[in-house]
Amino acid sequence: MELIIKKEELDKKGGFKRQFNKFDTPFGDGPGKLPIEAGRYRILWSPVCPWAHRSIIVRKLLGLEDVISVGTADPIRPKVPHTDWAFTLDKDNVDPVLQIKYISEVYFNADPNYEGRPTVPAVVDITTKKVVNNDYFRLTNYFETVWNKFHKKDAPDLYPEELRNDIDKLNYVIFHEVNNGVYKAGFAQSQEAYEKAYDEVFNRLDELEKRLKNKRYLFGDYITDSDIRLYVTLARFDAAYYNGFRVNRNRIIEFPNLWGYARDLYQTPGFGDTTDFLSIKKHYHLSTIKGNKYKILPKGPDLSIWYIPHGRETLSKDPLKKFI
Repeated sequence: MELIIKKEELDKKGGFKRQFNKFDTPFGDGPGKLPIEAGRYRILWSPVCPWAHRSIIVRKLLGLEDVISVGTADPIRPKVPHTDWAFTLDKDNVDPVLQIKYISEVYFNADPNYEGRPTVPAVVDITTKKVVNNDYFRLTNYFETVWNKFHKKDAPDLYPEELRNDIDKLNYVIFHEVNNGVYKAGFAQSQEAYEKAYDEVFNRLDELEKRLKNKRYLFGDYITDSDIRLYVTLARFDAAYYNGFRVNRNRIIEFPNLWGYARDLYQTPGFGDTTDFLSIKKHYHLSTIKGNKYKILPKGPDLSIWYIPHGRETLSKDPLKKFI
């Protein structure tokens, strides 16, 4: 089953417009916010999704694994009339905690008239089996701030207060021109829309390549929320987006600084050990990209290249690795 793009997600020129997130109630203390409670919530994700992946990376870096549980959906979309995610990796094809077969169930539990695509990550209140937050753009920021009482000892500060405005500005650019930029190219339904997105993606990658020439990470010596957001696209680029979404001017391995930076992050606990290349390839090549009539799964790339020494620690006066 391929992803179904609704007409509401296309502009007049055939450009892709990602749907808005309906469940965006913030986490925090006080009325109108989702309470911060250990064991109350479960993140539903699939390793293929970059938005979901970054929440899993942050969860691990901050030590929230025993505080917020995780349910993992199959990378291959189920054969149902609508776009969905299924728990066919679990016994009896059912999530063991929520007792659901499809992610859409928690969306309909929250709103029986929900008309959007059920997306990941979806944070579900285990007590009600309702999705309470699918705001992937802010979710990691909540984990980094209002969930701090559950952070592990010496957890890295991924969203330092003095940098938040700068991080937010860069995150906005990374999302629109890189993270979602590859999708705007891949899901474009006109040559004009495709080429506009293509140019936007590579213009930004060129700028980031320059930025990382003398900086180990986007903001200097320490990993921030912005690095996590950029990493999830870089990790998928050569294996899926380069050919599947036709963003084929360059592969990431052809950008010396971006490639070294991506390997640096991959070799950092929390990044490579949550990156599932097989699932990524299955999803994009067998379930999302059209035209693969015989469902042939690409054999490459050779993942051993991700372990090549990157040498970027020389750019950092105080490497992050001692903190995690």
